[in-house]
Order: sequence, then structure tokens, then C-alpha cells
Amino acid sequence: MNSICVYCGSATGTDPAFLDEAVKAGTLIAQAGLTLVYGGGKVGLMGAVADAALAAGGKVIGVMPADLVNQEIGHRGLTELRVVNSMHERKWGMAELADGFLCLPGGPGTFEEIFEQWTWALLGFHAKPCGFVSVNGYYEPMRATIQQMADKGFLAQQYVDMLIYAPRTEGVLEAFRTYVPPPPKWGVAPVEQRY
Repeated sequence: MNSICVYCGSATGTDPAFLDEAVKAGTLIAQAGLTLVYGGGKVGLMGAVADAALAAGGKVIGVMPADLVNQEIGHRGLTELRVVNSMHERKWGMAELADGFLCLPGGPGTFEEIFEQWTWALLGFHAKPCGFVSVNGYYEPMRATIQQMADKGFLAQQYVDMLIYAPRTEGVLEAFRTYVPPPPKWGVAPVEQRY
């Protein structure tokens, strides 16, 4: 594993533990010699995780649509800021660069990004792990909803179980090291890095 994509909020949220964990995540990723891939923002948890990784001597690649860069949201101090034309290109670019997807607390954009990667993983379009840092239980309601998908017959249990949860970043990173993907849902898509 060479790089970790982090999805997180463009705000810091109401719990100071969210910001603390974002700083810790950026630091741990850099200290592990991994490249941080993220959405390229300088604001909220996004900016905090990038700043922490840079401060720890890490490499940080941001991917952001030109419209957001032009609104001065883009982080200008990164190792590399890739400017793309659309949100679709942004998500695609981040996915191609990453070997795993780590989700800190965030809003609808954060959920949308990690759910897309989870969907691609269960279909076998890639074999990369998806993990949630559930700071102070942030992702527990979502976890219960995902379990309900299986309980009500919309999802096989193995695709619930493929998601990684831990209260701290180090727990997710440790689980990434030993991750084994389940067979793809339809049994036909090769498990490889293909988008």
C-alpha cells in the first residue's frame, strides 16, 4: 500500500475530537510513508488532514474541480494539486491514485464518495479497502443502516462485513494491511484496479 485517500468534511463539525482525529490521521499517514490523496481543500477537516500530513513530512496530492479552486477553496501548499473539470473527474482521479479509502467524519459529499468506492469494491471493480474512523460513534447510525440493508435482503452479509470500522485512524490503517476482499457480487467482474 502506497497511498490512502481520505474523505472528510469541508467543515470541522461541533465536536473538537473530529479536528483532533483529522490532524492525527494526516500525521499517521505521513509517518507511515504513505501518500495522502484527498479532495484538495484548505478548509475544514480536509485542510487539517492535509496540513498535518505536510507538517509530518508527507506527500499530499489534492484533486479539485477548477470551479472550487477559483473560489479560493483549493489548498495552494500541497505537494501537488490536480485541477480537473468536474466532480466526476475528481472522484475518478482520487480513486485511481489511492490504494485504500479512509473516511473521517463529514457530510453528504463524504458519504457519497465513500459509498461509491464501497459499491465499486463489492462489484469487484477494485479490491481496495474502505474504512470508517467512527470518532465518538459518528458512523454508528450509518453502520446500523447498512446492517439493515442485509437484514432486509438488499445486501449479502459479506459486503456489510467488508467495511472496516474503528474509533481511531490507527485501527483502520492496521486493518487495511491485512484486508482480503470478498468475491465480487455477480461473480464475473475481475478483482483488479479497473474503473
